[in-house]
Amino acid sequence: MANRLAHETSPYLLQHADNPVDWWPWSAEAFEEARRRGVPVLLSVGYSSCHWCHVMAHESFEDQATADYLNEHFLSVKVDREERPDVDAVYMEAVQAATGQGGWPMTVFLTPDAEPFYFGTYFPPAPRHGMPSFRQVLEGVRHAWTDRREEVAEVAGKIVRDLAGREIAYGDDVAPGEQELAQALLGLTREYDPQRGGFGGAPKFPPSMVIEFLLRHHARTGAEGALQMARDTCERMARGGIYDQLGGGFARYSVDRDWTVPHFEKMLYDNALLCRVYAHLWRATGSELARRVALETADFMVRELRTAEGGFASALDADSDDGAGRHVEGAYYVWTPTQLTEVLGAEDAKEAAQYFGVTEAGTFEEGASVLQLPQQDGVFDADKIASIKERLSAARAARPAPGRDDKVVAAWNGLAIAALAETGAYFDRPDLVDAAVAAADLLVRLHLDDRARLARTSKDGHVGANAGVLEDYADVAEGFLALASVTGEGVWLEFAGFLLDQVLVRFADPESGALYDTAADAERLIRRPQDPTDNAVPSGWSAAAGALLSYAAHTGSEPHRTAAERALGVVKALGPRVPRFIGWGLAVAEALLDGPREVAVVGRAGGDPAADELHRAALLGTAPGAVVARGALGSEEFPLLVDRVLVEGVATAYVCRGFVCELPTTDADALRDRLTP
Repeated sequence: MANRLAHETSPYLLQHADNPVDWWPWSAEAFEEARRRGVPVLLSVGYSSCHWCHVMAHESFEDQATADYLNEHFLSVKVDREERPDVDAVYMEAVQAATGQGGWPMTVFLTPDAEPFYFGTYFPPAPRHGMPSFRQVLEGVRHAWTDRREEVAEVAGKIVRDLAGREIAYGDDVAPGEQELAQALLGLTREYDPQRGGFGGAPKFPPSMVIEFLLRHHARTGAEGALQMARDTCERMARGGIYDQLGGGFARYSVDRDWTVPHFEKMLYDNALLCRVYAHLWRATGSELARRVALETADFMVRELRTAEGGFASALDADSDDGAGRHVEGAYYVWTPTQLTEVLGAEDAKEAAQYFGVTEAGTFEEGASVLQLPQQDGVFDADKIASIKERLSAARAARPAPGRDDKVVAAWNGLAIAALAETGAYFDRPDLVDAAVAAADLLVRLHLDDRARLARTSKDGHVGANAGVLEDYADVAEGFLALASVTGEGVWLEFAGFLLDQVLVRFADPESGALYDTAADAERLIRRPQDPTDNAVPSGWSAAAGALLSYAAHTGSEPHRTAAERALGVVKALGPRVPRFIGWGLAVAEALLDGPREVAVVGRAGGDPAADELHRAALLGTAPGAVVARGALGSEEFPLLVDRVLVEGVATAYVCRGFVCELPTTDADALRDRLTP
């Protein structure tokens, strides 16, 4: 019999709808029921492509005896962290403060007032590796609740007070300058892995936002070291197992330092960010590898993640059926020499094994290998390799596919819109720009209400009940601004303005300029979450700073520019100390130092090849944060186009920076030079 999750839209919650556990979704009614019954709340937080979430669900939440115990002594609440990042953030902060580490599944025990008093992550069904069993934890919590209630209340109250006191050391509201950005670069150089690319040790996550900073820093200053770190890291990732050598797209992270064995789940946000990074690397260097990876990643997103409504699904699972009825991580992606031979025949299998680094011993589990592109001296026939890839791809497509989380998350779709719009423009792929427009249309039509308030998720064309958080407003605005520059359609600038006005009114602290992750009128949690650090995605804080700055460049709006500058104060404080964790904030600071530059391209109405050429030159300029407006003579669709005239009757480009405008130009090469610092 289904529990209360059967009516939810989250694929993760629906995975638990048939558990014998009497799950409740996060709601005021759940806590009222816990208060009425006098029982503690078990809060379990995860997401649909989380491997250990599935393991704990199978071991414990599908077990009748465990469910019976939970149902008798607790009220159980299940949360999809991707739907409710605010709930996840607040309790993850408590878990990390109490245990020194965090992760998912997250297991937290709360009072009926939602105050946490005991924490953990994954608990096994029997004691192992020094961990108590889940049943032991439940019994311990139950006895503490029954026999030592006052002590539990005291602990919970202290934790909430401690969390309330953990306010961010915001510093001042002054944006970073040359010195702080140079210190950030030095800090990254110290943590850089020159042998393998990337930063730090295992596990290694793709540092997309840091690479964006490095590319912008190189563009502004000419620092070769910054470009070298960006280029080498991108090449190592693209050659590693973290990149899908057959289907394109990146896995979540590498479990080793060499980018060899990935955690196989594929997230929309990683692929959107990395697609854009590789497109920008190509723009800076002309690298053929960067071009290929940007396009393959864009094609992966459209082919594998696009939903029937035109949005983009959140993720593909790491696990899939291995063909023998077992649900195994990586089963869809890995190959043994025997499997290569079955598909390709002995001769081609031998060449494929050498090309992709498939060995008898294997690089993964049970003698299987993750496909890579190892550096080697041999020369391979391009047509032969294309044929091998085609046949392997067809064979892989016949395997049971990983599950897909079909919910559309506004923020991550905003990132995808920006990536697809720019990649489509750079490489003359109007189909990619069309895919970006379709996703933007869905967000406007379904996620945005008539008060310019944004819903975080939708699924199958039905909007979810959860309000958008700061990253939703900021990343969707970022996507709309990129789309405005690429398409020359001012309506996207207008929609970005609606969203950013909400940021100023509902998410910003008017006194300090600091930004909160939730709106002032959002559901009250035990604290109002606030985190400026970039992790898997740009923080809402730094993403908002970037979008506010671009919007101000387009419109001349002083309030938006001032808000961006004040928000960047936290980058001044954190950039020199922890540059790996504020990469997008550093990238936005580079844009501010460069101006950012404002480009207007005016052409004749109807088709104008000369205007097209200028527009392309403007988009391919590497000046950090440059914004581009394009339109016909007399158009007022963009503020930057007002009063612009044609020079000698031909298409003309105007470049302004720091409230000063250069002479207009009709020459695309000259324009490109002006936008290449």
